[in-house]
Amino acid sequence: MAAADGALERPIACVDLETTGGHAGRDRVMEAGIVLVEDGAVVAEYATLVNPGVRIPYAIQQFTGITQEMVADAPPFAAVAQDIAARLDGRLFVAHNARFDYGFLRNEFRRLGRRFRAPVLCTVRLSRALTPAERGHNLDAVMARHGIACEARHRALGDARVLAEFLAIARAQWPAEALGPIVERLVGTARLPPQLDPGIADELPEGPGVYLFYGEDDALLYVGKAKNLASRVLAHFADTRAKLERELAALVRRIEWIETAGEFGALVTEARLIRARRPPLNRRGRDAGALWAIRLREEAALPLAEIRELDALDDPGASYGLFRRRVDAERALAGLAREHALCAKRLGLEAGEGSCVGLQLGRCRGVCVGREPPALHAVRARLALAGLKRREWPFDGPIGVRERDWRGVQETHVFDRWCYEGEPFDLDLYRILAGFLDRPIRGAELIRYGKA
Repeated sequence: MAAADGALERPIACVDLETTGGHAGRDRVMEAGIVLVEDGAVVAEYATLVNPGVRIPYAIQQFTGITQEMVADAPPFAAVAQDIAARLDGRLFVAHNARFDYGFLRNEFRRLGRRFRAPVLCTVRLSRALTPAERGHNLDAVMARHGIACEARHRALGDARVLAEFLAIARAQWPAEALGPIVERLVGTARLPPQLDPGIADELPEGPGVYLFYGEDDALLYVGKAKNLASRVLAHFADTRAKLERELAALVRRIEWIETAGEFGALVTEARLIRARRPPLNRRGRDAGALWAIRLREEAALPLAEIRELDALDDPGASYGLFRRRVDAERALAGLAREHALCAKRLGLEAGEGSCVGLQLGRCRGVCVGREPPALHAVRARLALAGLKRREWPFDGPIGVRERDWRGVQETHVFDRWCYEGEPFDLDLYRILAGFLDRPIRGAELIRYGKA
């Protein structure tokens, strides 16, 4: 038997769903299209509108062309569930971004008390495997690359027909001995810890977002971000040599995920969740306590520098650095003193009478014993601390960072003076936004709102 006989020669169901949103647990199916393929040929087609039982967002109506009026008299999913199940039974489930469609179907069947499982092939992953040098692998890119036409784009049956044609092209253009192993690898079952439902591997979406690992008594263990939720979550269990991966594999009992419209949204959502919930296995971002900063003072009788909580400063913008612990600020200031021959006593790092220790070691120019003018020392201290100066807010008012996912669902994250949507200042979010302003993320759009 040729390698392809075990791959694309089996009975296939090419599936596309149109839904009211991007969250399989919250949103609902509003159209289903299925194209049945046997021995490489289309043998039957099926399409139905579905009354989702919820309002269809305006953006989804615009994207798909499916209106509230069109589904008003359509059957609910419960009425078509048996028809859909019969057509999918015993077949390879093929879809573009398959975890999306498969996850929605599993949830719709679960609401009816029915279990649905099938071997799954994602044509996004197949396209990447067959044409790794190409950049785009969404359905429009696949259609353009292979000359596939679609009379009803973003409608379920139209898109399902595109998938069937793509499979036919793959069978014709790639030899069986090359195509077969690729498909078998993509259909292969992912390895998960035995205490987890293996169906999770089929439901994880192939897109950006945040995942949450829970342990005994539903205690949150870990929060992570991903450009591709499916590959990132499964990677935790593919190699457990690292300490974190061993702990997660042993302790995890449940996995949740939050899909985001893009990578920026995943970064922001992860940081906010870690700050709010402090999962014990997250090494970074668990300390959500006070932030510390360095301030320089003008009064000659007082130490030049002081370390204070950021919230206690009258003018936080005039301070230097952001530190999670006071001791980190002290170490940073001491390091700058050594590097720039500043006086530790004048900076308030040493107490007592007489010269500082640095003077005895040749690391101080003598402001502590009158050899250097205090004004000159103060200027040098400001220059030394300049590298720790936080960035000024570069806009006249609030800004937004907008992303749109592959289905057209849009998210906008609003910031003002480095703070997220009216929340207190957060160091991780400051770094995320500053990094984005320096190196914009592809697909994320900066929106200026002007003065508040």
